[in-house]
Amino acid sequence: MDSNSLYYSLDFVASSGRVLNVEQKAALQTSLLIVKKNYKFQRVMFWGKILGIKRDYFIAQGRGENEIKDRTYLYSFDCMDWLLLPPATESMIEEVSEVAKGHFMGDPSFVYEQNVDVEGDKEEEAEVNEVAKVNEEKRLTVTVHRIDEDVSVVPRGAFIRSPLGLVQVNRSFEGLSESEARKLDSFFHFCEPKKGNKNTIEEMGEWSPAIDFLDILTDDIPKGSWSLQFECASRVCVLRSLLWLGLTFYHVPMTPLHGYIYIGTGLKNLDLPFML
Repeated sequence: MDSNSLYYSLDFVASSGRVLNVEQKAALQTSLLIVKKNYKFQRVMFWGKILGIKRDYFIAQGRGENEIKDRTYLYSFDCMDWLLLPPATESMIEEVSEVAKGHFMGDPSFVYEQNVDVEGDKEEEAEVNEVAKVNEEKRLTVTVHRIDEDVSVVPRGAFIRSPLGLVQVNRSFEGLSESEARKLDSFFHFCEPKKGNKNTIEEMGEWSPAIDFLDILTDDIPKGSWSLQFECASRVCVLRSLLWLGLTFYHVPMTPLHGYIYIGTGLKNLDLPFML
């Protein structure tokens, strides 16, 4: 959710209970401008909030020239002082997956511990028990990365890719029509494409390599992991993820206004296939 339009954009997703108080809104509008200047970001997004037992993590996302590849994440407890999150790596993701469980504590230095069975040498018959450790700051990094990979959403045509692979905001995007906004295949995942949607769009006769380079939501597994509704007197299209409960996306048809926010526990809904 763009920090420049944060104050009124939050009203579009308020029906989901994703709200901030007046003090937090005022602090974000000031502090995110300072973050943008100090870190020389081209744009700063308010990503959302992950709820903890002791304290909550407020997350911001800074973007560079390439909207997909040049991303930096920061977190704060008071919406004023921001700390950088380390980039997510494959080893970090694997480490967190094995060790970190349950709700967030709200303390970046909190250490999760898990006994791991390690096979010994051939001469040793018994397995050796080791204690794997990971702190909550790493878990926060991995959780934010996973949510962005799984459920970050943009409307078709909002971003454009140059022949050199540079992804930037499409300045000529004027929004989806109301009929397009009612179709789930008009929305894409805003992350590095894994499948590509060329075949689906070509069937519509409107495929364009400049704007149809992202994965389409209708290809998500399991099917039915998105809820699409029109709210605010049918003027705003709202998408909610059932896989990561707390992710809400909005788009106002016939305008370039769109954005998403996550406010939740940071726990994936692993029971979703059995609920559909």
